[in-house]
Amino acid sequence: MSKSSDNSPERISEAEHAVMEVLWDRGSISAAEVCAAVCGQRGWSLPTVKTLLSRLVQKQAIETQPDGRRFLYSPIIKRSEYVGGESRRLVDKLFGGRAASLVAHLAESEALSEDDLIEIEALLKELKQ
Repeated sequence: MSKSSDNSPERISEAEHAVMEVLWDRGSISAAEVCAAVCGQRGWSLPTVKTLLSRLVQKQAIETQPDGRRFLYSPIIKRSEYVGGESRRLVDKLFGGRAASLVAHLAESEALSEDDLIEIEALLKELKQ
């Protein structure tokens, strides 16, 4: 994978994203602690988690710090930055760069609840001010 021109990290796979969620929630933790959080529910082993952590280090999404005989892993990118980039890619790829088309699609497919609509209306009012 090549890096994009905006200096964001390389794309993160679904499995890597599961590891990132743990790191975003817990901060600087060991591979064993990441495994304790995700291995049971995903059927992964510690070597699998270590492989995913290594890939995330290569992608410059996380960094390592020695802690005795183990390493601690910490996110470099913020969750909000990642979500923002992925959201923009989704809108660009599937909706020609138009967020309004995404909202229209969700509305047409009845994927928006009444609460969602209320939140969207409140956000639009806030943005207009």
